[in-house]
Amino acid sequence: MAEKFVSDMFRTISIIAFAVTLVGIIAHYTAFTYGKGQQWRPIDVLKKLVNLFTLLFIEQKLNLVEVVRKLIYLVVIIHFVVLAVTGFYPRLVLDRQISGYWLMLHVTFAAVFTACLALLAVMWAHNFRFNNCSWTLMQNMFQRVLQRVTGLKTDAEPLRESFHFGQKTLFWLIILLALPLILSTILVMFPLFETGQQKLFLEAHRYTALVFVLVAVIHTYLVVRTQMKE
Repeated sequence: MAEKFVSDMFRTISIIAFAVTLVGIIAHYTAFTYGKGQQWRPIDVLKKLVNLFTLLFIEQKLNLVEVVRKLIYLVVIIHFVVLAVTGFYPRLVLDRQISGYWLMLHVTFAAVFTACLALLAVMWAHNFRFNNCSWTLMQNMFQRVLQRVTGLKTDAEPLRESFHFGQKTLFWLIILLALPLILSTILVMFPLFETGQQKLFLEAHRYTALVFVLVAVIHTYLVVRTQMKE
């Protein structure tokens, strides 16, 4: 009975979290794209879709290292989608625990995803490092929050590169979340813990995976927004 309640609670929280994230992304995109008096046209949507599709291709001007970096990024994205579907579809849609072929696919793709994610962290860390502009932006954001809370005037400058700052923050958050996400499954494989502790690790894996997926989706959205603007 208790396990059923815990499972149903996770399912409810996950559905709400995915819905809020999706609505938030749509609202953000609409506000920044059509919130400045621009009129919506179907041709604009088609152009956006074509532009988004072309982002998957390897540019000829890229050198060998950059090609490998982008290929690893694409492999991580593909495996991430498979893991998200196999991990959440049985639970959220079918309302049952992951098992059978779903579990086999999940475990198989998880091994490759872990290795590629480690390479991604190393090869893309330079692109997502925080620079002086990032720290200035963070300071301005803090001053604006302080101004709203206290009502005091600050010397905050207009916010710039907010998309880039969000990408950098979420990238490192993804790397940090990957550690408990991976360790929670590895610890279950060894007979070092009691059944109750193993169940606790599985619950930690579920909720960490939920946060990981949401953060990765938002990060991907910001990356796409930035690439489509350039």
